[in-house]
Amino acid sequence: MSPRRSYDQYCSAARALDAVGDRWTLLIVRELLGGPRRYTDLHADLPGVSTDVLASRLKDMERDGLTSRRRLPPPGAAYVYELTERGRELLPVLQALGEWGAPVLGERRPTDAVRAHWFALPVLRGLEGEGLVEVRLEEGEFHVWLGAGDGPVYGDGPAPEEPDVWLSLDTETCEAVSRGALGLLDAVRAGRVEVTGEGTLAKVLREV
Repeated sequence: MSPRRSYDQYCSAARALDAVGDRWTLLIVRELLGGPRRYTDLHADLPGVSTDVLASRLKDMERDGLTSRRRLPPPGAAYVYELTERGRELLPVLQALGEWGAPVLGERRPTDAVRAHWFALPVLRGLEGEGLVEVRLEEGEFHVWLGAGDGPVYGDGPAPEEPDVWLSLDTETCEAVSRGALGLLDAVRAGRVEVTGEGTLAKVLREV
């Protein structure tokens, strides 16, 4: 394993960047906020990263205490990577970066990759309370847990149990919320987000 690179500065920001400042590291964290992932799944949802770089980043993150690796029991018998408690503490860092970067996101370019679950962080920023939310986009479905605590904050596909609320958005609304041009609650008020369900969160959103 390569020696750890450092800015060698006695500054907490510099020390943090020693661990997460390399290209792809925070995006790997974004993916692992959805729970344990196999290497092949991570590679598929990080278009543009080479296999060598991904393997190197995962080793560095394990060394720095951000991730751990474990083997699934049979019949899976595959290795998965997951965030440690230290790694999960990066959620507000990613949230702040996403909010800061929203104004420069602009319109989606023809070369831009997209995954439905990448919209999980804007949804988490835009909603308050606790509950399971299923989100339906033209690109696919995902779900988020508000007030998730120690578990995953989102997951791909339909919710594993009946959600407190279903939200449906078209691509134009999704992109507007992602770049900060439209707040999620404002989109709900304007009728640009379809809200269904009988849970407490659904009732709250219908009354905003």
